[in-house]
Amino acid sequence: MNTTIDRIDYGPLAQLIGKWIGNRGLDNAPDANADPDLSDYTDELTFTLAGRAENAEEQELAAVRYHHMVRKNENGLIFHDQIGHWIFEAETGLVIHSLTIPRAVCVLAGGTLTQNGDETIFDVKATAGSDTFGVIQSPFMLEKAKTKAFHMIMKINKNELSYEETTSLFIYGKDFEHVDKSVLKRVTYDMD
Repeated sequence: MNTTIDRIDYGPLAQLIGKWIGNRGLDNAPDANADPDLSDYTDELTFTLAGRAENAEEQELAAVRYHHMVRKNENGLIFHDQIGHWIFEAETGLVIHSLTIPRAVCVLAGGTLTQNGDETIFDVKATAGSDTFGVIQSPFMLEKAKTKAFHMIMKINKNELSYEETTSLFIYGKDFEHVDKSVLKRVTYDMD
């Protein structure tokens, strides 16, 4: 795949561009008793070009923006809406994932890329309290549903995307690993 689009080298991010749909998602979230609450879901993930950025006249970055919307299979209602960017620094191979959810939580995760045959593996992490790759949350979330860490592994193989993300929470008085995973297929390849 040509990774240079509009004279910007998007590197491995170029293969994300387009709209992806999945109907095999599984959400393992805590309920009021901090027990696992398993829900099947359908998700839609759209990646578009965001361009290049230069920091302090030294660092060159390429970015794609995304919107991720998740609906419960049982009722079709949206229960998760997320926006953000995937960012790549070609010089170092650093990959960065920024995300915001409308529960007043923001994450900046960083990590590595690995190539395994045709499959590209994005592996990013963030930890609350970190000065670099960390978590910012509202006072309410900090008190009631504190995000302690975030880890995401996303795999791309041509027109299939899979991910597993674990959000380490302290909620309902105990620690809980909130895990979401899904497999999506690309339905359009749109660079706008």
